[in-house]
Amino acid sequence: MKKTLLGLVCIAALMTSCKKETKDEVKEATEAVGNEMEEAIDTAAVKVDAAADSTKVKAGEVLEKGAQKMDEAAEKLKEAEKK
Repeated sequence: MKKTLLGLVCIAALMTSCKKETKDEVKEATEAVGNEMEEAIDTAAVKVDAAADSTKVKAGEVLEKGAQKMDEAAEKLKEAEKK
């Protein structure tokens, strides 16, 4: 009977310590995943910002070229009216 109780006490002690270690490991893993997610979100945000800036620059260039062509077409029309 004493051996049985002593065995149960030992098992209970081991289970308690294992639970604490497991909880600590789970907490550390959760924090690590959270940090990785934050880094991934930050990286994605930087890439989106860079793509948006690139698109703005390209759109600006296209608009400038379009404006130049419109000016050239307007000049040709003025010249055609003079003739």
